[in-house]
Amino acid sequence: MDTHSYDRLRENLLNWFDLERRPMPWREDPSPYKVWISEIMLQQTQVATVIPYFEKFVERFPTPRALAEADEEEVLNHWSGLGYYRRARNLRKAAQVLLDEHDGDLPRDLESLKALPGVGRYTAGAIASIAFGTPAPAVDGNQIRVLTRLAALDGDTTRNPLKAELWQRASELVDCDRPGDLNQALMELGARICKPTSPRCNDCPAASECAAFREERQEDFPRKDPAAKPRPVRVEVGVFQRGDRVLLSRGERPFLGDLWNLPYRVRDGGGFKAENWRQLGLDAPELRHLGEHRMSITRYRISQETVTGDVELLVGENLPEYRWFARAELGGLGLPAFSRKLLDRYIAPDDKKTPRS
Repeated sequence: MDTHSYDRLRENLLNWFDLERRPMPWREDPSPYKVWISEIMLQQTQVATVIPYFEKFVERFPTPRALAEADEEEVLNHWSGLGYYRRARNLRKAAQVLLDEHDGDLPRDLESLKALPGVGRYTAGAIASIAFGTPAPAVDGNQIRVLTRLAALDGDTTRNPLKAELWQRASELVDCDRPGDLNQALMELGARICKPTSPRCNDCPAASECAAFREERQEDFPRKDPAAKPRPVRVEVGVFQRGDRVLLSRGERPFLGDLWNLPYRVRDGGGFKAENWRQLGLDAPELRHLGEHRMSITRYRISQETVTGDVELLVGENLPEYRWFARAELGGLGLPAFSRKLLDRYIAPDDKKTPRS
């Protein structure tokens, strides 16, 4: 693109964004802290899902100090349901870095932003441009789709030289008076108009500058590699009770990291080694079936059988950590969604000892 093409494209995108931008709480009050929290939450999560979580999160943790000084379990509890819990842990760690090294404020320069836990090149560019007006690119999946179609760029967008070219083009495009709005306009365009399939080209403010549109090849870009098939995995999940107490475990385990969750063992599939309960530190001689469910986590399609029965904790090395939690304590834990759903379905009413079937 020449200088005049860039100028026309910027003007068209910004005029469209001013009229069509969706209301979002972090847009109404784009403080650096709120922009940062929203960008981390929006990683691999849809806007509509994020908004209620964002509002509750910033109400409870309104400043970096409040977040840094909070208990990790409370932070995870407010994150519960968003998934990818490492993001929440990194937010808290980054908030502690802000207190220790930046007087509790988000730094303005890109390198200092990228040094924060959980902040990569894209997130640093988004924060710098939206919160501070820095002409920094923020190339996400939506922008990749828009940029490859604008110039009809073929190739693997995850590798150089195309990856580098996309960042360079984005850098040139956001070199203007409103870099944050331009980055958001590109993201918004990709989310609402320049969709992966059936793009709404007749409604697109960038159509006049789009090579793929002129060539009627919109859906050829970006190049699509065959999607990897999800790996099937079978697991057995235990809902174990003693009176009003429920057994939970945590430790480095597949799928859920080291969150507190219902104990589970991998039976087969997905490239994981099959386990029995004794290998995991539980003696569960007589289990009975409660139900079967399916779920998907990242690239795995999980079939889970839920069981219950009496268990005893064994002693050994390199075992998960186990703890009996009272029912009243469960609400304060950052449990993954799958554990919460099973607890809601199978846990006994207050004064009974046997899970519902």
